[in-house]
Amino acid sequence: MSWDTVPGKNHEGYPDPTAATALSNIRRSQRGLQSKRAGEYFENLIEASLSWYKDRGVARVEKTPEPMRPLRPPNRQGQFLACYTKAAQPDFKGTLTGGRSVVFEAKHTDSDRIEYNRLTPEQLDSLAEHHSLGAVTFVLVSVGLQDFFRVPWETWRDMKDIYGHKHIKTAELEPFRVQYIAGVLKLLEGLYLGLDQQTGHWDQDPTGNFRTCSNCGISMGMAEGEILERFQYCPYCGTKMMKGEATHE
Repeated sequence: MSWDTVPGKNHEGYPDPTAATALSNIRRSQRGLQSKRAGEYFENLIEASLSWYKDRGVARVEKTPEPMRPLRPPNRQGQFLACYTKAAQPDFKGTLTGGRSVVFEAKHTDSDRIEYNRLTPEQLDSLAEHHSLGAVTFVLVSVGLQDFFRVPWETWRDMKDIYGHKHIKTAELEPFRVQYIAGVLKLLEGLYLGLDQQTGHWDQDPTGNFRTCSNCGISMGMAEGEILERFQYCPYCGTKMMKGEATHE
């Protein structure tokens, strides 16, 4: 006999949970609802911040709509039943001033870490493909709706090699902190091309597995077969990398 149930069934024929199990189920449901609301708040915060950038002519970035197919005709209130027809894509896509594309996923956690598997295989593949085509790609992380971090795609992709585990702890996220000022999340700072854009170079380790920006000092992994010359900008601070200036540590 399972300790989660007591002998007998309720009047509908289902097992009756113990008081402890029922309370646990309620708490689990409450945590799920709180997590959903936090995720929605985070997305609203991002969209409001992106509107701030749009109004200043810096970028046009929007929430990716999820493709769906109606299953029934709409009712009098315009509501209808539908299902998703395609696996989830990264949350936000758009264009930065200067013409470069930007694609990113947003994830919220109330824990002291963010897990690699929070992204679906489809989202990982999409970010990797956009990155290979030259787009700015990253994962925007909210920790408790108090701290925000912009993790470059290469860092997320290679977190196991960089940190030794398939998650990133809050302390390890610190180099990627994003400022939240006057109601605006400065999630695109350093990414768009301006007249005062900084230039720099890559410092590459002897193994060729990592590169470090000479400006912000952040190291990023390199996949097998990738060459240093294809990375024209630092995905974190936006520094433009000058050709022929790469150094080896």
